[in-house]
Amino acid sequence: MSKEMISALNTLEEEKGIKKEVVIDALEAALVSAYKRNYGQAQNVDVEFDDKKGDIHVYAVKEVVEEVLDDQQQVSLSDALSINKAYELGDHIKFEVTPKNFGRIAAQTAKQVILQRVREAEREIIYNKYSEYENEIVTGEVARRDNRFVYVDLGGVEAVMSKQDQIPTERYEPHDHIKVYVTKVENSGKGAQVFVSRSTPDLLKRLFEQEVPEIFDGTVEIVSVAREAGDRAKVAVRSNDPDIDAVGTCVGPRGQRVQTIVNELNGENMDIVEWEDDAAKYISNALNPAEVVDVLFDEENERTCMVIVPDYQLSLAIGKRGQNARLAAKLTGYKIDIKSETDAKDLVEQPEEADTTESDSPEADEQ
Repeated sequence: MSKEMISALNTLEEEKGIKKEVVIDALEAALVSAYKRNYGQAQNVDVEFDDKKGDIHVYAVKEVVEEVLDDQQQVSLSDALSINKAYELGDHIKFEVTPKNFGRIAAQTAKQVILQRVREAEREIIYNKYSEYENEIVTGEVARRDNRFVYVDLGGVEAVMSKQDQIPTERYEPHDHIKVYVTKVENSGKGAQVFVSRSTPDLLKRLFEQEVPEIFDGTVEIVSVAREAGDRAKVAVRSNDPDIDAVGTCVGPRGQRVQTIVNELNGENMDIVEWEDDAAKYISNALNPAEVVDVLFDEENERTCMVIVPDYQLSLAIGKRGQNARLAAKLTGYKIDIKSETDAKDLVEQPEEADTTESDSPEADEQ
């Protein structure tokens, strides 16, 4: 067994990066438990593994005392001195107690320890590798899917993509190659687990960084993203260079840059709008492609506003199933109430009429 053990330890160190000393420490601890379990011994024992020869020795460790009360744990000073004149009270002496058939138990234990260490090392390697990719985009291959998850092979680990992280309009088939965003990497008792997403707004940010050099180097900045995955998204951008048009840079020549991202997301519509310091202008931009006449803010709630649009633009501003207004609200962080010019005018006139009635009331009282 000695040659096989040393060979196995060397292979682990070379191929798996598991240090020999770490495995030997774990093996010695496991052999102590195995010895006590198999031989019904409760005394202090120590196991030593010779990493040169591969030999294993079991020692009973006894304390040198004046009077022995437990011969399993203690040895008298007189007996200790007969072994070596240098021993003193309180010293610990090792007595070899290696059973004749301990090699079989040692081999079984060693196999278990090595397999466990290999599993732990592989989990650690996977965790360390993919934790570096957390919050980044990676390309994977769809391995399989069930009612709960799509399993994506990232090359060495199978990531999971839950239903809420999938794009509703996409169907994932085995061997499909897809770009996914790594949302979380966990190292649990079951092993390293990688979670990925296609629906998160962060995927959109990373795709723009990949496609638009000015975003990657910070010249153009993505301020906010609102997304309904698979259908439509709004991206607010601003330029940190007055000579560069943020929206035009993201769209690219003849729309090539944004079209590449749209294609990656299977036709998801994309509105790129300019972020403004002026909240009214920003909200107007966010409601693109609708035309905005005015933005009125609620004095009692600074994050609420009424947006007035031409009558013929009302349905466009609200969008299909309210999507345009909903995405604009997510993008800006404002609660937006959209009114047509006619409706807004009626709202303004009604209070004026009420004020006129009140001003007439004193005259009526006098009459």
